[in-house]
Amino acid sequence: MDVVRDANADDLGRINEIYNRTIIDSHVSFDTVPFDLERRTLWWEARDPELTCLVAECDGRVVGLCYSSWYRPKPAYRSSMETTIVLDTDQRGRGLGSLLLGGLLQRLTDQGVHLAVAIVALPNASSVALHHKLGYHTVGVLHEVGEKFGRFWDTEILEKKLS
Repeated sequence: MDVVRDANADDLGRINEIYNRTIIDSHVSFDTVPFDLERRTLWWEARDPELTCLVAECDGRVVGLCYSSWYRPKPAYRSSMETTIVLDTDQRGRGLGSLLLGGLLQRLTDQGVHLAVAIVALPNASSVALHHKLGYHTVGVLHEVGEKFGRFWDTEILEKKLS
């Protein structure tokens, strides 16, 4: 059975494993160096309490995460949040993305966030489709904005008004 819940410090090992696979095996994260557990713990401890981090569990095992972060650091941006979703590779295509990101969007709406922003490294048709399914709209593409694996990658910027 699939469950979406708030992440906690006990989840950091699995969160780290899942996220590090995207760093090592794909272009979808623009991080280039995997996190060790100490660095992941520092990331967790430094997160503002206003931010949300959810995990998806399947049969008691964390198989995905979705979290909010400040879109930009300046005070006028405080009503906008960036959303990030990462699923274990063998869990994609099962509907977990909709449950997880949908849960985060509901939480952000309940918190009074005005705008959710997603930035998707291209190509990534499944992620773009997931965001569109949940009401995001594409607002533009930044061309060759990230460099990884010896080439440049575009990103698609999507937004969803929550209030």
